[in-house]
Amino acid sequence: MAFPAYTWHALERGFTGPRPVCEPCFPAVNYLTVHSSNGPITGHMASNTSCVVEYLGIPYVKPPVGHLRFASPERFIGTDSYEAATFGYDCPLTASKPVDYPGYTPQAQRVIGYFASAAGTPQSEDCLTLNIWSKPAANSHKNDKPVLVFFYGGRFTIGNTNSPFYNGRYLADAQDIVVVTVNYRLNVFGFPGAPGEIQNLGLRDQRAAVEWLRDNIQHFGGNTSKITISGQSSGGVGADYWAYAYRNDPIAHGIMAQSGNAFSFPFNTKSAQETNWNTVVSAVNCSRATAADTMVCMRQVAWPAIESAAAAIKPAKSNSVLRSIPAFWPKPDNDIVFDDYVSLTANGSFAKLPVLFGNTDNENAYYQIPAYAQGVIPTVAQVESFLLESFTCPVAYQAAARRDHGVASYAYRYFADWNNTRLYPTSGAYHGVDLHMIFGASADVSGLSASADQNQLTRLMQKAWFEFCNDPHSGLAKLGWPQFDPGARTLVQLGLNNSATVQFAYPSVYDAPCSTVTMGALATPV
Repeated sequence: MAFPAYTWHALERGFTGPRPVCEPCFPAVNYLTVHSSNGPITGHMASNTSCVVEYLGIPYVKPPVGHLRFASPERFIGTDSYEAATFGYDCPLTASKPVDYPGYTPQAQRVIGYFASAAGTPQSEDCLTLNIWSKPAANSHKNDKPVLVFFYGGRFTIGNTNSPFYNGRYLADAQDIVVVTVNYRLNVFGFPGAPGEIQNLGLRDQRAAVEWLRDNIQHFGGNTSKITISGQSSGGVGADYWAYAYRNDPIAHGIMAQSGNAFSFPFNTKSAQETNWNTVVSAVNCSRATAADTMVCMRQVAWPAIESAAAAIKPAKSNSVLRSIPAFWPKPDNDIVFDDYVSLTANGSFAKLPVLFGNTDNENAYYQIPAYAQGVIPTVAQVESFLLESFTCPVAYQAAARRDHGVASYAYRYFADWNNTRLYPTSGAYHGVDLHMIFGASADVSGLSASADQNQLTRLMQKAWFEFCNDPHSGLAKLGWPQFDPGARTLVQLGLNNSATVQFAYPSVYDAPCSTVTMGALATPV
């Protein structure tokens, strides 16, 4: 049997916290080591779970160093044993400085630090690793578990998997699912914008990780035909891009995009991206007579110098005070990122994979914090416009477009405001707060216990995510969730009035003003 299993004696040795109610570990002759294209990989029992095994920091491609810096990820086949005991390095990034926002709760800075890669976890260019959590059970031995692959957000500028925000152990314990999180290159290393060079390296990293999973996840109990691609914010953008980029070979059988899709955020112009690249080149003294000489130099400079030079470039302004444009962002190459998603969507030029799109009710509450640091306090009208343009309308547009092409689509809106996740008195259901429900780690993130209702909603949402991943066409129907229909009560309301029950609304309650919003406009920089 491919999947490792455990005796109860081994389980007890690894157990450190209160055991939740779950299916017992499935006994077998193997323990923690599995075979892979890398060679043997050894995991360990995840703390605070009854029977989840975690495999941390697994390299899925060669390190992107030396001649592989600013190059496409390169696969490898290995034979050496690997102890998957700790998270891999964060990819190079510069976290935002803390903001002293009015009315912060005692846990706010801690929550933001874990969400925004500001916890001081170590960085290195050798960062292209993934993490797997799986619970030995009957489906493990059938290699039939659904697989959730999650890409973090962070404006393609920050983000990491070494954070309790994205730890998959609780979800893997609560549901019979394999959870995977992926590190991918960021900012100038992932999206350099260098003229004449290959683009969108961070997105290519994501593809390489999923190809590795396609080839290996069965050894961890997963079903290769049940892989779901997901992400939040810019991670959701990457998940939505996936359907357009790999429509003939998506590998996945479903897409989940939380608080971000192909229409949510603006691009920089091609000239701005290339100017930003040249600014970094100049700052590290790599301006050369030819582009080839420049790249040779850029591959020899110590990475912290490049990261520092990139971080010094200020984001560009957009038409919203709450939405700046990062200096390094996916660049249309009409290979995996396109410059006209409106036409592609209208033509149905995407993989016909079932989708789950969603956003939170008060996304702006998080964005107001960095705006405040710049001396900006948005007006009510600016907030309303921002919410419509970046979240409400993209969700409604994409859910309807998929439906129009015969694809099963679902849409949700998240409302809950819990004591231990609150950032300030009016933060409400801010950007990213629904991740606490999916990963079930709000107590670890905030340091404060979750309430009974919060735990109940967590269980409900984890069950829904499992059902979609297991059967994205009709799994949610088992829970009474309807497919999206603009003319019916099909918008799923989660956590409304902090209730742990699901409610349904007409999408027009929120998206009626979208008739005044032009989809695709954000791809035209101001």
